[in-house]
Amino acid sequence: MKRVNSLVALAVLAATITSCRDTAKEQRYQSVDAYEAYVDSISNVGMEDLSARWDEIENTAREKRNQAEVELRAISDDEKVKEQYQQKVYATSERYDDFRNQVMADREGRDADRAVENLRSSLFPTVTIRNDRNFDWVNKDNILATYDHFVNTVADNKDDYTREDWDEIKMLWEALDARKNTVENEGLTAEDNRKIAALKVKFAPIYTINRMEEKAKENRENKNQ
Repeated sequence: MKRVNSLVALAVLAATITSCRDTAKEQRYQSVDAYEAYVDSISNVGMEDLSARWDEIENTAREKRNQAEVELRAISDDEKVKEQYQQKVYATSERYDDFRNQVMADREGRDADRAVENLRSSLFPTVTIRNDRNFDWVNKDNILATYDHFVNTVADNKDDYTREDWDEIKMLWEALDARKNTVENEGLTAEDNRKIAALKVKFAPIYTINRMEEKAKENRENKNQ
């Protein structure tokens, strides 16, 4: 009877040990599932929300991948299943990298849009300039002040503009000039016209020289990459 009890006890102990081992192994595999679930969850979040907290997201994704890889390395048996989960980590990481590239592109686009908006607001603080660059709001009464503010703002900030900024400045300048041709026929005074001509003379070298310098700088940076 004692022998039977001992055998039963040993069987229970072996089953318990095996169960604990299986549970521990299962928990290790769950870390891979947690990494996959996290990557899937962020792909359903709006780009704007992601961009705003991307550093936090990237740190969490990195931690979850590292944890999954550490747990898999700790498994010394069950190689076939382990390899399947390792492939799942690789596939999840590839999806994450593709998604990260989308987020980075979206962030760069949003940053560029904000930079253009800020530039336009600095040059034309009383109106909102859209992408159509409509200047119908410029008339004989405000055109001189508009030119004056534009030229003096560019002069004051010329050292801070990028090549992209100068390209946008040029397009805005050309749109303003095109509007001037209309305003001239709507009663623009000779005095205002002369002052605008002087502002044009002031603007031309500022634009030409600084835009060339920024373009040369950009070329050097691209060459060194």
